[in-house]
Amino acid sequence: MNIPDFQTIMLPLLEVFADKQEHSLHYSIQQICDRFDLSNEQRTELLPSGNQEIINNRVAWAKTYLKKAGLLNSPRRATFIITEKGLQVLDSKPRRIDIKYLEQLPDFQEWRKTYLIKNKKLIPISQSDEFTTEKTPEELLDYSFNQLKNDLAEELIEKIKSCSPNFFERLVIDLLLKMGYGGSKRDAGQTIGKSGDGGIDGIIKEDKLGLDTIYIQAKRWDNTVPISQVRDFAGSLLSKKAKKGIFISTSNYPRGAYDFVASIEPKIVLIDGVELAELMIEHGIGVATKIQYDVKKMDGDYFDEI
Repeated sequence: MNIPDFQTIMLPLLEVFADKQEHSLHYSIQQICDRFDLSNEQRTELLPSGNQEIINNRVAWAKTYLKKAGLLNSPRRATFIITEKGLQVLDSKPRRIDIKYLEQLPDFQEWRKTYLIKNKKLIPISQSDEFTTEKTPEELLDYSFNQLKNDLAEELIEKIKSCSPNFFERLVIDLLLKMGYGGSKRDAGQTIGKSGDGGIDGIIKEDKLGLDTIYIQAKRWDNTVPISQVRDFAGSLLSKKAKKGIFISTSNYPRGAYDFVASIEPKIVLIDGVELAELMIEHGIGVATKIQYDVKKMDGDYFDEI
């Protein structure tokens, strides 16, 4: 018998808690291993990353979905107990509990709604067809990577909003330098955040030689940036006879702001919170590599005999 997938595990896992007692995740894993009569090799078989046993990973995911559906509760860390809703589900004697079944439950429906990414720039990560088992390994890997990246982007945005204005300015410096702007960090630090002139927060070199100058507006916002702020920034650039500007915000911009900057000179680039987080991830600012996968394919050229 193969190691069961996480959807196959859901009903047996819920049945583990039918005694209405609190059980640890470790206990649940052992019960599932016994239920499916897994061999020692299957119980210790690792994910490709080598960081976790496959069965542990799948039981944990099954537990997560049961909890999101309101069928399990966690009174303490890594400890779970069945809820009244969970008992009612068992009393109905379902033949199988899987994602399709959970989608009928109000708690799961509500979780799925709130889990959808609000900003259209992020890939939705809670769509029913993404939880089928027919996906190829490449599709599942790409999907999982995007899911983790989107979660990280949201986490970065919230963290940035809680930081001080000075820290945000330093973050902008680090990012622009990593992207190839500003020359040295010393040069950038002397210019950004120092001007405060007519809506301009700073000035940075476009390249290491300083062949052109970019004016910067960097603001932490919770709500949509008013288009008036963008117009004021454009007016400041015109007064300086500047050709290029970057408006960076932790929030987003109205459609009219994009239409406005597309219709004027100087050239203004609007970077919202989502794009800011994506650039930070891309250039390694404020993030650290947790796990790295090298996905390889066969090199057909190697096997060509001359």
